[in-house]
Amino acid sequence: MKEEKLFIGSHVSLAAPSYFAGCVEEAVSYGANTFIFYTGAPQNTTRKPTSELNIDEGKKLCLEHGIDLSKVVVHAPYVINGANVTKPEMRSFAKDTIVSELRRTNDFGVCILVLHPGAHVGAGAETAIKQLAEVLNEVFDSDGTNVKIALETMAGKGSEIGSSFEQIAQIIALSRHPDRLGVCLDTCHMNDAGYDVFDIDALLEEFDRVVGIKRILCVHINDSKNVRGANKDRHENIGYGEIGFNQLYRFVHYPLLDGIPKILETPYINGHAPYKIEIEMLKSGHYIDGWKSQFENDN
Repeated sequence: MKEEKLFIGSHVSLAAPSYFAGCVEEAVSYGANTFIFYTGAPQNTTRKPTSELNIDEGKKLCLEHGIDLSKVVVHAPYVINGANVTKPEMRSFAKDTIVSELRRTNDFGVCILVLHPGAHVGAGAETAIKQLAEVLNEVFDSDGTNVKIALETMAGKGSEIGSSFEQIAQIIALSRHPDRLGVCLDTCHMNDAGYDVFDIDALLEEFDRVVGIKRILCVHINDSKNVRGANKDRHENIGYGEIGFNQLYRFVHYPLLDGIPKILETPYINGHAPYKIEIEMLKSGHYIDGWKSQFENDN
């Protein structure tokens, strides 16, 4: 029997004074062997030079703890919307920001950058998809790296694009650099977009037919506060939402997703990160009823 290659982790903070070394230490404290981080604040594009972010020490710690940098992921800031055609200035901002993030990601030795496809802001999905594809074409023409962008599957709130596999496939089909594009599946987002996450076999068969299973570069493992098709995008802690522990455990250990980084983005509880216990439960398959109470009662 083939040995499972499980890479599981969570969001960690690139915070002073340790920066990248601190990211690795935080991940290790959760029992993780991968992680995702922002190269600066997620809500803006203010960034310290990567030369100041303790990257060499972080890489050394990755080696010491058996963390494969090829399985580590960077998340692009939320403020990027390369699909917005209503504000021309957003196009150049998106291009410049994505190029910068790709180069910064490369500086860390990381090869996957997760990007939200954006929103059409009333202009219509087809127009927005064409613009985003062209923005990404220009990005890949000039960024000078081999970092791949993983387009995240979205929940479909507001005027978001990327909530259907077909829309993701359209973006890739319009690319001059399709080898640079992949996908980040998000369990909460797929549920909220209307996909049946309880039939993982059929779900991934459909994804493979429309996009291609080899495009999956990472998976966000999140429970959802919402029923299927709610289009709301509200993450819940593992076992406390509409998807539930058993199905999320299946995603983590599903053979077709073997070797792909699984990343938790579940909410903090009473100011505390829940990732250590959530990761342990998803590794072991042993769910602890009422586990959140130990955080909720902590003052």
